[in-house]
Amino acid sequence: MKILLVGLGGMGSCHYANAQQIPIAEVTAAVGQSDKDRAVAAEWGIPIYATITEACTSETVELVDICAPTFLHKELVLEAIANGKHVIVEKPVALHYDDVAQMYEAAHKAGVQLYVAQVVQFKRETEALRQVLEDGRYGRPLDGYFQRLTACPKWTHGRWLFDRDKSGLIPYDLHIHDLDLIISLFGKPDRVAYTSCRCEGKDYDEHYRFSYGYSNGLNVIAEAGWLNAAIPFMAHWRVYFERGMLICDENGVTGYGADGEKTVFDVSETVRVASGINLPASGEFLRELTHLIECAQRGEPSPMVPKQRILDVMEILEQIRY
Repeated sequence: MKILLVGLGGMGSCHYANAQQIPIAEVTAAVGQSDKDRAVAAEWGIPIYATITEACTSETVELVDICAPTFLHKELVLEAIANGKHVIVEKPVALHYDDVAQMYEAAHKAGVQLYVAQVVQFKRETEALRQVLEDGRYGRPLDGYFQRLTACPKWTHGRWLFDRDKSGLIPYDLHIHDLDLIISLFGKPDRVAYTSCRCEGKDYDEHYRFSYGYSNGLNVIAEAGWLNAAIPFMAHWRVYFERGMLICDENGVTGYGADGEKTVFDVSETVRVASGINLPASGEFLRELTHLIECAQRGEPSPMVPKQRILDVMEILEQIRY
């Protein structure tokens, strides 16, 4: 698959590095407009163009991979679709449900696929949790807690990340990972509530607690924050079942059965690729991109990031004041 990479910042560099490990993938060109973009493309030895249309006219392109800032996603996705190309776009796909529905409808009419890069679906820890839910070893899930916290990010260029209309702030940039995971595991919640707080002088909420309720009695809490505290990035979770608990923390994934049996799950990585962003080297982006590129090669939708779940996530996020 010949890939056009749009956006050469941290996430674009992450996608480029991982694509180099995928035999069927070849990043043949890029789209960017800054001097830094042109310098990166020159370092990689690929041509760079100002627009997707210009690149598609000049190069052979089968798949467009969009890693630009969130507020540019809609127009870039629609431009790629108008050129008849399959599209991978980083999360969040957009900031409004209607925009996302429009993007999927455009892809359908053009006969191409739109894939949203929700990388948490491809983590080894997620595989372990999915396995326990599927085999039922601990019975029915009763309660879940998902935590995603970090020090206030300083990597963003031009501070667009802190503009509500450009990033959607914490619900769309950070919590979306866990919300997508929660819906994929337990289904769309029946009830949504949340609390939030901010420091004096801030014009956005820095910390959220989300509460999701289900008609079967399951309760799920999620926590997300860009904190005014120099903490390391933390992405932990725990799920309590009828006959045990599964915990994911800095030690990995451990199951504790009611019968006293302890299970340590193997979530080690056989291949690690440097992310180029504020995450350690891992294989999750490699698994994600391999899957999405293989789906694009077949011209098929992804079972890992289905359209309806993406729309469900967007519908819930629009209920949250941010």
